[in-house]
Amino acid sequence: MPSAAAAERRSAAAFGRMEEEEDEDGGRGASESAAAAAAAAATSGRFVRCLYAVGFLDLFGVSMVVPLMNLHIKSLGASHTVAGIIGSLYGIMQLFSSTFVGCWSDIVGRRYSLLACILLSALGYFVLGASTTVFLFAISRVPVGIFKHTLSISKALLSDLVSERDRPLVMGRFNAASSVGFILGPVVGGYLTELKDGFYQTSFLCACIFLLNAGLVWMLPWSEENTGNRECQQGKKGTDSFSAKANHDLHLKSATNGAVASNSLFQSPWIQVTTVLKRIKGIACSDLWDIFLVRLLMSVAILLYYSNFSLALEERFGLKPLFAGYLMSYSSALGVLAGCLLGPITRLYQHNTYRILLHSSTLTCTLILLYASARSIWLVILSSTFLAFSTTIGRTCIIDLELTIGGNEASGTLLGVGQSVTSVGRILAPLLSGIAQEFSPCGPPSLGVGLALAAILIMNANKQKYCSHGNVKLKNQ
Repeated sequence: MPSAAAAERRSAAAFGRMEEEEDEDGGRGASESAAAAAAAAATSGRFVRCLYAVGFLDLFGVSMVVPLMNLHIKSLGASHTVAGIIGSLYGIMQLFSSTFVGCWSDIVGRRYSLLACILLSALGYFVLGASTTVFLFAISRVPVGIFKHTLSISKALLSDLVSERDRPLVMGRFNAASSVGFILGPVVGGYLTELKDGFYQTSFLCACIFLLNAGLVWMLPWSEENTGNRECQQGKKGTDSFSAKANHDLHLKSATNGAVASNSLFQSPWIQVTTVLKRIKGIACSDLWDIFLVRLLMSVAILLYYSNFSLALEERFGLKPLFAGYLMSYSSALGVLAGCLLGPITRLYQHNTYRILLHSSTLTCTLILLYASARSIWLVILSSTFLAFSTTIGRTCIIDLELTIGGNEASGTLLGVGQSVTSVGRILAPLLSGIAQEFSPCGPPSLGVGLALAAILIMNANKQKYCSHGNVKLKNQ
């Protein structure tokens, strides 16, 4: 009996040592998984910060040139009508190309589509820098009009990288970085244009900035990102950071949701075009119409607010256009601040994008109404101050809602369609503004109030769908 008891004690001790060894192995495995998840999160974070730099350089280069283009084309001998036609053609090309380029980025992958768009845009600005005739000027706008969708593809790439909880925060920071470039660019462009052949130097500098951007995109840690994602898949699933979304391979999230992205680049153009058309048909046949309608109505409402801003301030309050320029620059700076504040705001709303969008749209509608009925310039300044916050937050939230309801599997296509919808708004707003101004200087913002109110009613009518966050299955999936 004593020998049996001793044997039991030895067996229990051996079993205890085995359990301790298993616990140690499990602890080492958990620590290795946590380390892998942390490494993947750090890699993804570096990737995201590089994309912020891409957005900044993009709008910095563009905003140097755009304010000077009308002056340059008139110096080439073009009439106001010809200048307007060329400007409209650029908008029309953007309208039709944004959906196709966004969908194309879903098929061939973000890296190659982003590089192609940046390099072809650089080509357009090089031709613009060499334009000594109106014909060359018009030719230079073609590649830019078709392929200048770098910001949309960058946003789709950000959507591939981060979790849904982090997406509004990251999108807001990306918009803030881009807006800083848009604020600084005109200052540099205005300085350069004072030099001899200033416009040509500014255009060449813009093209060089785009080439620098292409180099930055090429050197992004794409392979490291994929490696980090594979390691992170072995880690904990509950990580709340960039690594939550980094559990998926970057190219797998590029719309085909498989390894097709790298192979699709070498498919025949006909197959790529067919796939693009099928995806666009899938979006058209889905029930996302209400989200895009809300985006259209809010875009037109905001554009109507700004359409006759300088003229209305002069007619209503006797203020010079210089004051309107200062006020718009002030609003742009506040918009940058609003993009940085999206993180605390989303946490305050417990990451409920629908509620943030509804409240920001309601605030936008109220502020436009305040501006339209203002009897004092101080009310205009007050409305402009808070409108900078509400519009910036609203633009970010409508994109997030599109991706949440429509699904990330076709994020490039969804963002492209959204850009097309905004382009339609840019075409409609000047026409509606001109008609409304025939009645009163307050006509355009008053009409904007009505459109914003219609968007709010549509959101309320579809509250259940927005709050459920259920993905809308596209017809081709």
